[in-house]
Amino acid sequence: MHSAPRNSPAAGPSRRYGRRTVLALAIATALAATTVEAAIGLVPASHSSADTEVRIHDGRVAVPMAGGTATIDPATLRAEARTRDGRTVLLSAPALRAPGKPTGLARTEHGATWSYPGSGLKAEARADHGRLLVTFTATGGNTSLQWPVTATDPAAESIQFPRGEGLSLPVADAFWNSADGGLVGDEQDISSQLSLPLWGHSLRSGHGGVSYITPTDIGSSLTFTSQAGRLRATAKHEFSARGGTREYTVALSLTDGSPVAPAVDYRNWLSEHGQLGSLSEKIKKNPETGKLLGAFHAYAWGGARRPDYVKRLKELGVSRLWLGYDSDDAPMTKADVDAARSAGYLASPYDSYADGQQKTPDSSPNTVWPDDVYPTFCVQKADGKPQPGFRKKGCYLSSQAFEQAERKKHYLADRTRPLVANGADSYFLDVDAAGELFQDFDAKHPMTKAEDRTNRLARMKRLADGTYDPSAKKPRPLVLGSESAVSWANEVLAFSHGSATPVDGRLWGMETGHFDSRQEDPKDDDAWGGYMPEGAAATFFKPVRVSDFKPEHRARVAATLKAMYDPAYRVPLYETALHGSLVNAERWELPFSKLPDQKQNRALLAMLYNTPLNFVLSDKDQRNDQNLRELAALQKYFAPLHQAAGTSKLTSFRRLTDDHMVQRTVFGDGTLTVTANFGSKAHDGLPGGCVDAKLQGKPAQRLCPSKVIS
Repeated sequence: MHSAPRNSPAAGPSRRYGRRTVLALAIATALAATTVEAAIGLVPASHSSADTEVRIHDGRVAVPMAGGTATIDPATLRAEARTRDGRTVLLSAPALRAPGKPTGLARTEHGATWSYPGSGLKAEARADHGRLLVTFTATGGNTSLQWPVTATDPAAESIQFPRGEGLSLPVADAFWNSADGGLVGDEQDISSQLSLPLWGHSLRSGHGGVSYITPTDIGSSLTFTSQAGRLRATAKHEFSARGGTREYTVALSLTDGSPVAPAVDYRNWLSEHGQLGSLSEKIKKNPETGKLLGAFHAYAWGGARRPDYVKRLKELGVSRLWLGYDSDDAPMTKADVDAARSAGYLASPYDSYADGQQKTPDSSPNTVWPDDVYPTFCVQKADGKPQPGFRKKGCYLSSQAFEQAERKKHYLADRTRPLVANGADSYFLDVDAAGELFQDFDAKHPMTKAEDRTNRLARMKRLADGTYDPSAKKPRPLVLGSESAVSWANEVLAFSHGSATPVDGRLWGMETGHFDSRQEDPKDDDAWGGYMPEGAAATFFKPVRVSDFKPEHRARVAATLKAMYDPAYRVPLYETALHGSLVNAERWELPFSKLPDQKQNRALLAMLYNTPLNFVLSDKDQRNDQNLRELAALQKYFAPLHQAAGTSKLTSFRRLTDDHMVQRTVFGDGTLTVTANFGSKAHDGLPGGCVDAKLQGKPAQRLCPSKVIS
């Protein structure tokens, strides 16, 4: 829910602003006068025994790749690939600052190695599953490397990166090359601000593309710049012995140019390394997880948590629902949870292990801990000061401190036990999977970011498999979700709230009203809404349009929403990588009703990507009836599609028109095919603003959201 990108405020329920086998065979890219089909695929792997041999010639290293041969120059790190059809593809321009004069270039059993004595780096290049794998290791002190420099090939046409669900941007697009796009100059932490550790680019005229994976994501970032009106992306890695980031690896692959090919490559990478979770297996281990299939997600407030409201939802035809509630003074009771479970719904409390504060009358229950957890468990920065907590209150708590205490104290189990004593079968743990990791300099509980991640995964796994409570007679598994889950959490989570949202950093100005001043200063604009009325706070329930903001802020708001929801730029990278591993929804403080002018596109995207919509519910909301009607109608259409294909992988994504307004997805071996028309004109019989979904062996079913929403 509920943490924001680094240095940004965000909303959350109790926070007040609370954040290949080797390579798959490529599917040919077909071009027609009026139709462009970009299908998923990587360049096919060759099976020649010579393909694994690395060569050194004229001071350069040649490494075989699927589809051709890569050559890298150690002196500059310029890398290119010669494809089997005779083309040259620029994989990377020279590093922005060459690491120095290379020495000791030599072949090894697996590849080639060399060193940069001036910067204390060793390098290795080798072939790996059809990829060029380049690894740098720091042998001296702290240093950095800005490489690869990508999308610099003159034939580069579009660039892809996983901001939330994913974007594919034309490199010469005027909007994204300008300040309006909010991208140029933006450095994004790969381990926390990107949902997957990858990016890529496509070449024009169907000449393929390149995928980049950075498994060493901690300490790595991606920066976008504009040169001569064209976007490029440069990766950077900070080497630190103390930070545990002494190694940096980039895996480069040739692709068929599909805008989701980098995510295909990454899904294969996860599978090769045993890191790809399976929703089907999660359901086998905990059958309650199966209730996520076909379910929309909603946070309930006020009377919406009670049996009568649940009964009404069921009478309206809502067959599946994940029903969450905040940790406040009126949580769901056992009777409420029993009613939800009887309806076939999941009931889930919200919790967070992240924050610690001194108890005050307005403290959130999630921030108050027993004994001296606060402040002794605070993450300590390098300067000796505690890491400020959410909205600069209290501190962020060290996962290492909790793990060390686990031998004698069970603070986390003691927190969780009462929250599920009502029979709740699901659990939402804020922040843990969102990727904002901490290095702790406190000598009593020192921790690197990698260790922080390991700790978080361990405690999330305990929640998921039911071993979080050592005093329990038998495990009680929970259907676990977290906020804006980064891909490394895909094995332990059943669902994520937020990974579907391509959050533009300017969104926080819209939500908080702080466009032009600091967070602690008075708001510049109150359009988003505050925390009244009680039980249906405007910040969650009040619909907002561009026109609701002050005139001086409207252009910025319009640009932000375009950057997030324009379907011409959206591509399902996250779903291509992880559909069938976990269920992914948008951020909870952006419920379906919050942005009325984006409703149609959001509904179409949800059906196209086979992902649930999220809602907020309250009997005190003046638009309650409308909200329920929309939820019921949309969920009725979505449920059979997701129940059939929710555990399948996304196997094809195509843009069927040059303007990208008509798009198609396929899940599994044709289990489900969805075609969405985001435009205003009919295409091949599908009206603008409508979606056709066809389950295998059944006739297509059509949804036109404008007939449902208002």
